[in-house]
Amino acid sequence: MSRISDTRLRTREAAAQLVASGRLAHELTVDLIYAEIRQGSRTTINDELKLWKDEQTRNDALAAALPPAVANAMLSVWALAIEQGERVFAQRGDELEAEAAAAITRAGTLDTANAELQGELRSVRGQLDDQQARLAAVLAKLAQVQGGRDAALRQAEASVAERDAVRAQSEQALHDMRAAHLQELEALRTTHAEHEAALRAQVDQATARLEGVQKRVMLQTEEARDAQRQAEAALSKNRQRNEQLIVDVQRISAEAAEHRRVAEQHEKQLASVMDEARDLRRERDALARQAALLQGELKARGDAPPTRATRRSRHET
Repeated sequence: MSRISDTRLRTREAAAQLVASGRLAHELTVDLIYAEIRQGSRTTINDELKLWKDEQTRNDALAAALPPAVANAMLSVWALAIEQGERVFAQRGDELEAEAAAAITRAGTLDTANAELQGELRSVRGQLDDQQARLAAVLAKLAQVQGGRDAALRQAEASVAERDAVRAQSEQALHDMRAAHLQELEALRTTHAEHEAALRAQVDQATARLEGVQKRVMLQTEEARDAQRQAEAALSKNRQRNEQLIVDVQRISAEAAEHRRVAEQHEKQLASVMDEARDLRRERDALARQAALLQGELKARGDAPPTRATRRSRHET
């Protein structure tokens, strides 16, 4: 490595060692650095020490303004940029040193070559300043991105908390709805059982009444038949007497009249009984139809469970 490049690197190393030993960066002087490295010109040491102090000031400002992780990352990027600049500067310094050696042999062109080298040196330093400016812009953009990411993380955490709260409320509402539905279903079942028991009682009463009517009709029918048989027997007896007792017309006529009167009464009674029997039959048929309708309704209610709307209407009734 060239003498110039080695002086600048050793200046930086000596400054870092002095700061590590407890000295402050702004307290470092050219004499302190020269006492450590014992080489190079004081001008070169002063220029490099000034650059090093400026870099330390910017690094300290970045470290104070950014989070530690971001600051460390930026310092790493900055160190890489400085290292790249030093390599470029060292390479260019070697080239300048070679050109200077060649310029010694060309004394006539020494001033011109030296001016060109100084211009190139300023250009390299300008490039280094541009790199430093771009790095500062990158650091600012990275800090902005970091702030946006932190805001997004906070918003995401708030969204997760809100989602958990909504989920808890939904689960509680579903639990309450299920409980209310079960309670309503139990009430509908109880009402249905009571209604079914009432229908069964009505059917039993109608059946008992129908059986009583049937027994009554059968009894009255039997009485009517007995009366008819008695009337027929009496009429036959009267006719036989009329045939046998022709000589006693007055007695037979009187008896015949009496028997006719009795027969008419029996016929009237039979007609009345028959009318009542027909009425009882009609009542029995009506009760039978009513019982069939009640049994059909009871069977339908027992086989098919009522819909929600039907159960609700019955419950309101």
